Amino acid sequence: MKIEFENNTIEFNVQYGIRKKISIHIDSMGFITVKAPNDTSKEMVMSAVKHHGKTILEKLQLIAEARETPKTREYQDNGKFLHLGKYYYLHELIETNELNEEELKMKLKKFYFSSCKKIIGERIKIYQTQLKVKPKTIEVDESKTKWGSCSSDKKITFNYRLAMAPIEVIDYVIIHELCHLLHMNHDRSFWRRVGSIMPDYKEKEAYLARHGHAMTL
Repeated sequence: MKIEFENNTIEFNVQYGIRKKISIHIDSMGFITVKAPNDTSKEMVMSAVKHHGKTILEKLQLIAEARETPKTREYQDNGKFLHLGKYYYLHELIETNELNEEELKMKLKKFYFSSCKKIIGERIKIYQTQLKVKPKTIEVDESKTKWGSCSSDKKITFNYRLAMAPIEVIDYVIIHELCHLLHMNHDRSFWRRVGSIMPDYKEKEAYLARHGHAMTL
C-alpha cells in the first residue's frame, strides 16, 4: 500500500494479526511495516500512517543521511572504494587516466551498476530454485533508503550499491526480496522462510546497518 504525504510517497506493507492497536515499524533498510488488528479497515490503516507521516519521513531521511557520501571521499588513483566487501584503489576498479572528478564518479557508478547486475543475475538463479519462485522482472536502480524492494506485482528491484557488499550480504538481500514473493510482509512466516535458507541472516542485516554509510559514492 502507499499514500501521498507532503509531496512524498510513503510505501508500506500491512501485517494483520491478533493485537489491540496499530503500530508502525521501519527496519534498517527503510522498509515500512504497519501491524494492525485483524478487523482494521484499509481506511484506518492509511489514516494511522498519515497521522505519523512526519515522523516516518524523518526516520527515512535519517536512513538516507547515514548513507550520504563521506566528505573525505577521494576520486583519485589512491582513493579507496568498496567492492564485494573489500577496499580497492580507484584505479583497480576503473580506468582513471585523464578523467576529472565528475567523470570518475560517473564511470565508477557505471562500474557498480554493471557489477551489481552481473552478480544479482548469477546469484538470484540459485535462490529462485531453492524457494521455487520467479519474479516478473528484476531490475537494478539507485535508492537512498532501500537495498531492495518487491512490489505486489512481483517486480524486484535492487540497489546498485549492493555491489559494494560481501557476496553473502548480497545473497541475504536477494533471499529477503524473493521471500516477499511468498509473504508480502514481515510476519513470522516470512522470517522463518528467510531463516530456512540463511539461518544467520541477522548478521547480514547487522552488516548493512553498520557499514551502509560507507557503501556510497
